[in-house]
Amino acid sequence: MKSEILLENYKKILSQLPENVELVAVSKNHSVEKIKILYEAGHRIFGENKVQELTAKQPLLPEDIQWHLIGHLQTNKVKYIAEFVDTVQSVDSEKILHEINRQAERHSRNVKVLLQVKIAEEDTKYGLEISECKELFLKWKQQQFPNVTITGLMGMATFTEDENQIKREFTVLKTLYDQLSAQHPLSTLSMGMSGDFELAIACGANSVRIGSSIFGDRE
Repeated sequence: MKSEILLENYKKILSQLPENVELVAVSKNHSVEKIKILYEAGHRIFGENKVQELTAKQPLLPEDIQWHLIGHLQTNKVKYIAEFVDTVQSVDSEKILHEINRQAERHSRNVKVLLQVKIAEEDTKYGLEISECKELFLKWKQQQFPNVTITGLMGMATFTEDENQIKREFTVLKTLYDQLSAQHPLSTLSMGMSGDFELAIACGANSVRIGSSIFGDRE
């Protein structure tokens, strides 16, 4: 993809986002060169799915990029990203939260995380049940994970043409977000991707993860 088209796509997406909505540009399976083009246009927040790809790209790019790990994270991989990752959006178990806390402490850091909640009616999606999410949030509030900061929630809707279903799922997450925010202020509700980000924003998302609408098809 030519840099002009990439920048055109980027500006088009930005024009569709309200000012309070953060854009995580999902750069998985796309080149360092493409990331540099967006970086030079002023963008700083990039999302990657796989630890291996993230650790390969990170040293080749400017240090002030805020890297978000948005894919499923295995406990044995946390150590590779703990030193530099800005946010782990995909915390889907207590075990992974313990490991992020442990590795963050090793590097004298505090790592931001989002609790990933399973809102989709698909078995393939990861995430915490609502009750598990509330329990984990309570443990964090009780200072059980001092080296992480839970800044919000993340969820992925079912891959379907049924907008009402997607809306229902997003609304479930927004309701939970509001409930937890009442106990402790949260800042990030991450939901919505290239295909459904407008609906997600209408349902209360203030962070969206957009890849193909900016970068085109995966390389």
